[in-house]
Amino acid sequence: MNASLPVGVVGVGALGRHHARHLASMHGAELVGVYDTHLGRAADVAAACGCRAFASLPDLLGCVKAVSVAVPTPFHREVGLECLGRGVAVLMEKPLATSLTEADELIAEAKCHEVVFAVGHVERFNMAVRAAMTVLDRPLFLEGIRLAPFQPRGTDVAVVLDLMIHDLDLASHLVGGAPAIDIRARGVSVLSSHLDMVNARVEFAGGAVASMTSSRVARDRVRRLRIFQPSGYISLDLATGTASFMRLRDGWRQGTGNSIEEVVEQAALSAPEADALGLELAAFVAAVRGEPAAIVTAAEGRTALAMAIDVTAAVKRSPAPTLGR
Repeated sequence: MNASLPVGVVGVGALGRHHARHLASMHGAELVGVYDTHLGRAADVAAACGCRAFASLPDLLGCVKAVSVAVPTPFHREVGLECLGRGVAVLMEKPLATSLTEADELIAEAKCHEVVFAVGHVERFNMAVRAAMTVLDRPLFLEGIRLAPFQPRGTDVAVVLDLMIHDLDLASHLVGGAPAIDIRARGVSVLSSHLDMVNARVEFAGGAVASMTSSRVARDRVRRLRIFQPSGYISLDLATGTASFMRLRDGWRQGTGNSIEEVVEQAALSAPEADALGLELAAFVAAVRGEPAAIVTAAEGRTALAMAIDVTAAVKRSPAPTLGR
């Protein structure tokens, strides 16, 4: 396919407007237009991106071959089925859906129409994650911390689906897709009717364990992941896109050395600098064009969703805390 792929964006709120911005200047893609139930917002984004604001979703779908969908999670099923049912490829923002039943409906519709169906787990494209892949070797323990200040947007779902699902997907990806065999979690609702803070422990087949904490009632934003493996320790700052690798120095002998610097060497890890969302959208466009591309598949998105649902269920099963006197 040599001609530019006609694409659109469905939902141009806080995140979708950035989808439109990237697609408007992307090689191999032509941003035909955007659609949002807030017509004024759609008009503003269209004007900024040099494309058309469509008055209805069917009108947009009649003019494109692929769309990125960035509507609130409760509408993923409805919007996704309409897009896929018209044979339009979809990049669905995470989480894939609100339930596995909805996810399976969407996956079946994509299979029926033989169209690309990807999920927007953007942290896979983070520069720090891409750098870590160069030294990744059988992770045994992963520790993720993801904190954010409270904001009303996103509170239509629990923090597990809003934030932690990023780290659940990363953990699954980094351990090679091994299934989760045991999940335990504790959490609390603080400022919304859903869980706002959760700590989870996930054990994967093969023995790897991930410990994760996510909160949307924090003072500062934090996105960190640590990976422990036989060859060393990888530290990722997902907010800055930086990564480092600590390992034993060559030739070190047990019992020698007077400081950690004499025992351990630290090396900065690097990957080509690029915007993660831009890379995600470029991979989606390439996949729809029939080119090799490392998208996050709908099946992988379903796996992350299943883990998130299991974490939430584990919180509900956990005994209520008791306060000592």
